[in-house]
Amino acid sequence: MLIEKLLPFVENYTESLNTELTESSPGMTLSKSQKFWLGFCITGIILTNSINWAAFSRISIGRYKKTALSWMFRHSKIAWEHLFHFSLKIIFKVYGITKGVVSIDDSDKKRSKCTTKIFGVHKIKDKSTGGFCMGQGLVFLVLVTPKITIPIGYAFHVPDPKISEWVKEDKRLKKAGVPKSKRSKKPVRSDEYPTISSISIALLKTFVQQHPEIKIEAIVADALYGNAEFMDEASKIAGSECGLKK
Repeated sequence: MLIEKLLPFVENYTESLNTELTESSPGMTLSKSQKFWLGFCITGIILTNSINWAAFSRISIGRYKKTALSWMFRHSKIAWEHLFHFSLKIIFKVYGITKGVVSIDDSDKKRSKCTTKIFGVHKIKDKSTGGFCMGQGLVFLVLVTPKITIPIGYAFHVPDPKISEWVKEDKRLKKAGVPKSKRSKKPVRSDEYPTISSISIALLKTFVQQHPEIKIEAIVADALYGNAEFMDEASKIAGSECGLKK
């Protein structure tokens, strides 16, 4: 399969995205090559059902090398965070969305035991076996509306390694019968490793700041987020009229 040109709706999307960027700040305008590269990658994702530089290169019949495609991603000065939220603005305009319910959740994704180059990989609980495996923790927000449900925020969660090590050692000492007074105290969490709740609050705050035109009717989350601190902060960010459910 050879990609000779972008899919028409993908090309329209990249043009709309560039228009949003230009109207917001001329300095964030996408160049011609950046627009084509972005459109090519989106087309590649649709045709291969994957995010894979080698696969993208293959469907171009060698016209674009995987190293060149990945280099563009890693080194091109594209305002990725802005692209995501401007993409949301385009979707909101197309579907006429002005309100919705925010659902907050988190999920683990298994990875290979020998993974070394993927961000945020750590030991996670394998629910299918009861053991442990290597994987990533993803925290995400979706906006649920009568028309569509779309992701509006996401971030990786990585446990604080010092706290993880302390928990492991504390369990060992407790099992050995060492009294609490003789066990070390829990270390202070580093700002580099925020909790899942903290990440969720940060994502919610960013969405509200970037999309003041969207009214949040309610926030839905599971029991993990059912504490007063989280609920008070989320209510303050989303507005007093917003309901919180778990």
